[in-house]
Amino acid sequence: MSRQTNLPPVHEAWLPREHPLHRPRHGRRQLTALVCAVLFCTAPLVSLVLGARPTQLENRPLAEFPSITDGWGFFTGLSAWATDHLPFREQAVHSVDAISRGLFGEPARLSGGSHTPPVGAGQDDGKPQLDETVFPPVIEGKGGWLFLGHDVSYRCVPKRSLDQVIAGLRRWRQVVEASGRRFQLVIAPDKSTVYPENMPDDYAGEDCSSRARAEFWRRVPRETGALDMRAQLRAVAERNQRPIYHDIDTHWTHEGGITMVYQLAERLEPGVTSGWKVRPSRQYPHSADIPDLLGQDRTVPIQAYSLAPDGSDVDNTRFKPSDFHEPLHLASPAKPGMVDRPVRMVGDSFTQFASPYLAATFTDVTIVHPDQVAVDPAAAGRLLAEGEVVTFELSERFVAGGRYPMLDAAVADQVGAVLAAHPVR
Repeated sequence: MSRQTNLPPVHEAWLPREHPLHRPRHGRRQLTALVCAVLFCTAPLVSLVLGARPTQLENRPLAEFPSITDGWGFFTGLSAWATDHLPFREQAVHSVDAISRGLFGEPARLSGGSHTPPVGAGQDDGKPQLDETVFPPVIEGKGGWLFLGHDVSYRCVPKRSLDQVIAGLRRWRQVVEASGRRFQLVIAPDKSTVYPENMPDDYAGEDCSSRARAEFWRRVPRETGALDMRAQLRAVAERNQRPIYHDIDTHWTHEGGITMVYQLAERLEPGVTSGWKVRPSRQYPHSADIPDLLGQDRTVPIQAYSLAPDGSDVDNTRFKPSDFHEPLHLASPAKPGMVDRPVRMVGDSFTQFASPYLAATFTDVTIVHPDQVAVDPAAAGRLLAEGEVVTFELSERFVAGGRYPMLDAAVADQVGAVLAAHPVR
């Protein structure tokens, strides 16, 4: 008969130390890890109480504090929130990059790891399964040009397939037009799309991002009716003899914003722009977004313009700084050459460089950020219902990567229900 072994009736941590089954509840390493984790997660709260405020370093909003209703997602979301809100994060990034360049002559890998994506990990279709962390946050191109790493990583590691993205965009067109409204969609091209010749000769994700880019521009304009501005942007740059994207910022210049406004106005009212007069006005420095990711604080010179839709010498532009997370309303008295129809627009940071010229040429326009549409579809529906025209400006990298939550057909359907209840006759 085999002898049965009975476990002690108490927790192993409470056994005498000499007992063979004794295990400490928290060893020294466990205790150290626990203390570090607590400090990591509470540091942002302590710094907030002391008056320190987090700095947005990347081309996205800071991670929000996770909701207790997220279940286990609350704990997994704490890391991203704590990282974004760490005190002195910006100074730490600057220091790390300075040390890396000084000692090793190369930029610090402030996000991600190797330049070479791992091959063979998790394969189920014969292709490598890429992870977003293998891509650098910044791609240093030729002639000092800097590109946002998401131009590549979002294409190579999309959240939605291109078929799903196209279906989402087409659903938006359907619900808007079903309510009797006009729908316009413009995709702001990535800088790496307009100026691929300034990308480095070799970089992580070159093959997968190039294939995804080609497929994106082959299908999306044709299948969704999106306005493809690539040719117009290059034509304007050639005419003005200067790039239409900043060399160290991910956005286009004011000239890119004006080009978009021209294209949108002409689609609504062909010929309306024939009398517009555009002239250079003030210049001012703008803090470039990409160098921050390398621990650098650099600016680009911004050339702004005056715009008189009636062809006079009276500038009709008006600049109101906004990230559109709170809707921005721009109302202007009607003049010849203006689009006199209420327009409601969903736009991101590229529209910031167009908003002064939208104010100059549209009598009634309100702009809201794409993320806010998914956060509160009912409120977004009420806002869009105020317009006779609904216009979307979306960035290529976020569309190609399926990163906009509003691409979910359920969001479009919720907004569409509000629009259907307030049709345009």
